[in-house]
Amino acid sequence: MKMRKTAAAGAAVLALAATATACGGKSGSAGDKAAGGVIYDGTYTVAKNVKVDSPVLKAAQKKGVLTIGVKADQPFLGFQDPSTKKYSGFDIEIAKMVAADLGFSEKQIKFTTVDSSARETKISNHDVDYFVGTYTINSERKKQVGFAGPYYTAGADLLVRKDDKSITGPDKLQGKTVCSIKGSTPLQEIKNPKYGAKTTELTKYSQCVTQLLNGGVNAVTTDDAILKGFAAQRPTKLRVVDRPFTKEPYGVGVDKDDKALRKAISEALDKHIDNGDYKKAYDNTLGKSGSKYSAPKTPLPQY
Repeated sequence: MKMRKTAAAGAAVLALAATATACGGKSGSAGDKAAGGVIYDGTYTVAKNVKVDSPVLKAAQKKGVLTIGVKADQPFLGFQDPSTKKYSGFDIEIAKMVAADLGFSEKQIKFTTVDSSARETKISNHDVDYFVGTYTINSERKKQVGFAGPYYTAGADLLVRKDDKSITGPDKLQGKTVCSIKGSTPLQEIKNPKYGAKTTELTKYSQCVTQLLNGGVNAVTTDDAILKGFAAQRPTKLRVVDRPFTKEPYGVGVDKDDKALRKAISEALDKHIDNGDYKKAYDNTLGKSGSKYSAPKTPLPQY
């Protein structure tokens, strides 16, 4: 496939640092920004008479509805506005691009919020036709689901209180308590004995951030793009350490045995990178702060 690495993660997180916000927090305090997400209504040409030997796709075509699992609490990535219920963000645009190439218009898409701990179950049980939501490809997950892509590469980092100067990287976590969500890749990494950290596992990143602000934990870990959003929401209270210690290739999760669907999605991703749709979506979500887009260059394999 022609899939190449996306815009540098550093550019993405700079965009988030300048403008992103996160759900679950209160707005109005000094230095805080209201929670929310950028609405970008990209339009993509819907393919006609799509013929892919995929059981999942054929079932969706019969129903006339494509069910896509996404995240709802990650501004500029996957966010659902609490008042309008509309989803927005870079991952949402990726999901829509793929849907169009599979023959589904935006009106035929049913987005459904899926917690990280339930992703493999929802995909395997066909509760969703595919999942797009900061979903890191790793060997353990590949035992349960298939992946198209990757379409983006991030890195795990640490979010800490701004006045805490003791944590300067993952090597300074001895005896510290770090929070992340159940089932996340950064959580599994930070459990490595070499870091000497204690862990707290919750179901939402916003809950971890509340614990951090209340002094219940010393740090929050997840992908840097997500953490920058929370730091931008409370710049006087939180900061990102900015020492990524993993590489997180994001993929589109599909049924493990549906190789035809995986191939079709990977080809769709390639197409939209090449025709400029990917750049437009990036510029209007993660790139809103003015960070420059860098075209993907490095070939990456299908998973």
